[in-house]
Amino acid sequence: MNRRLLALIFAALASVATGCDKLSVKNASPPPRMAMYALARAASPQHFIAERHKLEIVAPEAELQKSWESAIAFCATIRCEIISSSITTPTGNSVPTGDISLRVAPEDLKKLWAHLEKLGKIAQHTTEREDKTIAVVDTEAKIKNLTSFRDNLRAMLAKPSATVSDLVEIQKQLTDTQSDLDAETAQRKILANETEKVAVEISFRVERPSGGAGGFAQIWNALRESGSVLGDSTASLITTIVAVIPWLILILPAGWVLAKVWRRLKLRRNRTAPPPQPPTSGILKE
Repeated sequence: MNRRLLALIFAALASVATGCDKLSVKNASPPPRMAMYALARAASPQHFIAERHKLEIVAPEAELQKSWESAIAFCATIRCEIISSSITTPTGNSVPTGDISLRVAPEDLKKLWAHLEKLGKIAQHTTEREDKTIAVVDTEAKIKNLTSFRDNLRAMLAKPSATVSDLVEIQKQLTDTQSDLDAETAQRKILANETEKVAVEISFRVERPSGGAGGFAQIWNALRESGSVLGDSTASLITTIVAVIPWLILILPAGWVLAKVWRRLKLRRNRTAPPPQPPTSGILKE
């Protein structure tokens, strides 16, 4: 790269640097987090907050799927978008569950709460807030500087005095700058989606019976689950038998051979043993 091209690029960088003076600090070392936060507040009085809610709604088992479908349908009537949704149907001894992840405009949040309260009992509600002001201000500053640098590079390409080698190098710098600018722009859209809309995660759970009816319900559940328990026990027994069969093939012939050898040894001992002596009486003949 020749000196003239270097001078042009340095001039472009100098023009971009003038846009960074408002966000620069006097110390050469990176500022601490509190100083960065104060700098962000000074540069942008607006606060950018990412808000998230987690709700657990308890509903009867027969109404759970209808409640889940109703929440999804209501989201389409307000400024709301579904990020993900899933539901499981009861199988065996499992109970149905439903989950919905969505983003809603802050102005329609109360409408969503009012509708969810009609679908069941809100057993748990957790709220989380995260300050994204520093990230937003930093990203916007990068976008501004990269845009200015890109425009200066385009102006350098239009100059008739630029040589072929200069044009090639400038084009390379322009491509890299545009790539960085696109990445920062995408990051700003993500931050806007997090701060301009409220994230809501809804979990639907089956209501557990309580009181006197709970005892009969537990008995019924035990009877209903007994078939599953019996099936699991039978499967375990079959698995154990199948695992033992290969060992029986080896153990039974070996046991038969050992029993036969033992009988032969016992017969040999009986043949070689001396005959038993008759008992002698205590009276001697004269």
